[in-house]
Amino acid sequence: MLDFPRWKVWSISLLLAVLCALAIPSLLPERIANSLPFHPQVNLGLDLAGGSYLLLEADTDGLKESRIESMRDLIQGVMRNGTPRIQIGDISTRDGNVTFLLRDPTQVDAARERLLSITGGGAGMTGQREWDIRVVDTSRFVLTPTEAGLKQAIATAMNDATEVVRRRIDALGTREPTVLRQGDNRIVVQVPGLQNPQQLKDLLGKTAKLEFKLVDQTANPADVAKGIAPIGSQVLPYPGNPQGIPFIAVKRSAIITGDMVADARQNFDQTTNAPNVIINFNGVGGSRFARVTQQNVNKPFAIIVDNSVISAPNINEPILGGTASISGSFTVESANQLAIALRSGKLAVDLKVIEESTVGPELGIDSIRKGITASIVAVLLVVVFMFVTYGRFGLYANLAVVINVFIIVGVLALIKGTLTLPGIAGFVLTIGTAVDANVLINERIREERRRGKSVIQSVELGYKEASRTIFEANMTHAISGIIMFVLGSGPVRGFAVVLLIGICTSVFTAVTFTRMLVVLWMRRTKPKTINI
Repeated sequence: MLDFPRWKVWSISLLLAVLCALAIPSLLPERIANSLPFHPQVNLGLDLAGGSYLLLEADTDGLKESRIESMRDLIQGVMRNGTPRIQIGDISTRDGNVTFLLRDPTQVDAARERLLSITGGGAGMTGQREWDIRVVDTSRFVLTPTEAGLKQAIATAMNDATEVVRRRIDALGTREPTVLRQGDNRIVVQVPGLQNPQQLKDLLGKTAKLEFKLVDQTANPADVAKGIAPIGSQVLPYPGNPQGIPFIAVKRSAIITGDMVADARQNFDQTTNAPNVIINFNGVGGSRFARVTQQNVNKPFAIIVDNSVISAPNINEPILGGTASISGSFTVESANQLAIALRSGKLAVDLKVIEESTVGPELGIDSIRKGITASIVAVLLVVVFMFVTYGRFGLYANLAVVINVFIIVGVLALIKGTLTLPGIAGFVLTIGTAVDANVLINERIREERRRGKSVIQSVELGYKEASRTIFEANMTHAISGIIMFVLGSGPVRGFAVVLLIGICTSVFTAVTFTRMLVVLWMRRTKPKTINI
């Protein structure tokens, strides 16, 4: 029992001192805490710090149309660039199908093989293909998206959109946002500390679909004004068109897309000092942009964001540096938001806000005040009960409880955890149960003393025999906490995090720390009897 090496005493003391020190910045006013050289702090959730709540819904109908348009472009490329080249007529995308006619009916089998290679395999675990391929009238292909393929595409797009939304919010510099999927086509966004959600809505409302396309100079301006474009081209809105027509005709095939962007940042035009966005392409995008500009000198190309033309500059000379500039009617804020959207990736699906709310900080302050009051009351009641019941051993348990409170705050700060209102409930619950282990140990020591064991034997058996029960009991609590963390979301996970941290720290302080204090006391005083 008394075999407690000095190195272990120093190790435990140092560990507890460090963890308690990590809690100090979270307990100080923010102005003072930020002046410290190292100041990890516990982040407060939306219900404590106030902030903005948005519920976003995906436009799945738009995703269906986008898949069909992408398949049309993909078919054109694979038929044109394969060996041998397969000649096809115009591709139709009416009625939710992709339809095209082979010019040479003898190439049906070759065309089918190429289509099988680009229409994907089985959709998820269903075994169904993503696209149904049919041949009509010996030479006409009809591709129809299957229901299983559409569900898989929606699930993939929602996962990608959730990650893009999280990256965009992080780029705003906010702390610990909560971004969670809800159902099949919704995303919940909570941003603590952000009282005006408009900036967030503007940023998340951008799909940031970037495309560079060549301008169709053969288009008739009168037809363009009516929305009519030549075959192989499309009419897009161009609000800043210097010709006065708010539309422009561009080629359907994009020469550059958003997935070729390596970086984007807000800058200023060196000539006009107007805000603009500088884009750096990756290797593939840079080489393609260089090749296209070399082949199309003195021709205009359109810079398109979310199917709207921002500008249509002329290619005066080949652009070989892998960098381009987007200019338009930007403010510094709008240019920065566009840069963030491009830098964080494009949304695979359009998102619209269907519900929003703002939580004022006053409610959070009241919750914090009540949570602190509940914690103080819980600690005082536990301290009084343990001291009255177990004397010196109760005093050691009380010291362990107080240190346990600091350690929980310190660990939360270290992992940059977010404390929510349910988290405070878990915090108070942890305080109330933190002395369970000491109650078991002290009662076991009492029992051994009643059996006539010596002081050292009673204390040794008390800690040894009770420890097994303590670990088994807390293991069941930990399993429950892990299940809540894995299967829960939002407030449930916040409660689970605090509970799991509290279980680990309370067992350590209640068993190891109090045993160290008892050993040091018994070494120093060598008591013949104990009051417990």
